[in-house]
Amino acid sequence: MAEKKKQSLLMKPQRRVGIVGYGAYVPMYRLPAAEIARVWGRAARGLPVKEKAVAGLDEDTVTIGIEAARNAIARAGIDPGKLRAVWTGSESHPYAVKPSSTIIAEAVGAPAHIQAADLEFACKAGTEAMVMAMALTGSGMGDYALALGVDTAQARPSDALEYTAAAGGAAFVIGPAEEAVAEIVAAYSFVSDTPDFWRRAYQHYPDHGQRFTGEPAYFKHVIQAAKTMMEESGTRAADYSYAVFHQPNVKFPKTAAKKLGFTEEQVTAGLLAGVIGNTYAGASPVGLTAILDIARPGERILMVSYGSGAGSDALDMVVTDRIDERRQAAPSTQDYIARRMEIDYATYTRYRGILRME
Repeated sequence: MAEKKKQSLLMKPQRRVGIVGYGAYVPMYRLPAAEIARVWGRAARGLPVKEKAVAGLDEDTVTIGIEAARNAIARAGIDPGKLRAVWTGSESHPYAVKPSSTIIAEAVGAPAHIQAADLEFACKAGTEAMVMAMALTGSGMGDYALALGVDTAQARPSDALEYTAAAGGAAFVIGPAEEAVAEIVAAYSFVSDTPDFWRRAYQHYPDHGQRFTGEPAYFKHVIQAAKTMMEESGTRAADYSYAVFHQPNVKFPKTAAKKLGFTEEQVTAGLLAGVIGNTYAGASPVGLTAILDIARPGERILMVSYGSGAGSDALDMVVTDRIDERRQAAPSTQDYIARRMEIDYATYTRYRGILRME
C-alpha cells in the first residue's frame, strides 16, 4: 500500500506572489528612556531601549498608515485603483467602532469595490494582514492587496511597558511574484491560548504578565514558528541573509535569534527597537522595511512576528532583482529614524493624552 504523503504545515499560494511595494512611517518625536526613568525616580542604566517614537498631536494609527501606504504604492508603481483589499492590523485603532481601513483606502485612492477590514491580534496583527493579502492574491481573487501594521501604542504611566510602547507603521502592496521586490515563498502560523497581555473593554491601558511575557509566551511562539518554517522548508539559519523577529525590546529578539542559530549580524539591520521602541503591530514589519532598504537580489529573509494572547507568523522571502529600482521611489526607513526631535515627559503626556481632564 502506498505511503500517504505528509501534508505540509506551510501556507503556500497557488500562484507565486510577493511584496510589490513597501513603505514605512515613523513619527519624528522621540522620548528618551532616561527621561522616563528620571520622572519616576529610577536608575537610568540597563533600560530596555534608548528612546521611543511618539505620535504628535495630529497623528494616529490612520495618519501613520496613510503615509506608509502611500510610500508602498509609490514603490509598487501601480494605480491604487487596482487594489482589491486594504487590511490594517493594529491594537490602537482610533475608533472602537469604525474601521481604519476604509479611511486609509479612500485616502490613498483605492476604489470602493474592495475588501476592507481592521485586524487585531496584539503585535502580530500586521503580519496577519500580510498573510491574508498573500492568500487573496495567491488564489487569483485579486492582483493586488494592501496590508498594514500600524500602532500608536500606549502603556500605563510608570509601567515597564512605558519605556518601549511606541508609534510607527509599515505597509506592503502584495501582488504577482513577477512584479515583486521580494517573493513570499511561504508562511506559517503558530498560536495558543497564552494570556500574557490583555486589555478589557473600557480599560484605558493594557495589563501584562510581567516575566510571563517572555516564557512561555514570546519565546515559545517565536522559536516554534521559526523552527517549523525552517524544518518544513529544509532551510537552516545560515541560509538567510537577514532575520527579523518581533522586538518588544532589544534583548528578546537577540535571545531568540541566538537560540535559533542566527548571528547578531543577521538580525542587526531589522532590529529597530533600540532607537524607536516597540511599534507593536508595526514592529517586525517596520524592521522588514529597513532590511528591504539594503537587501540585495537573491538574499533570503525570515520574518517572525509575535502577538500576545498568543501567536506568531513566520514568512520566508527571497529578494528579487527589482529591488534596486524600486527602493528609490520613497523615503527609506532610516530617513524617518534620522528625522527626530527630542521631547520631554511633560510634552509626551500632552501629546498622548495621559493627563486626562474630566
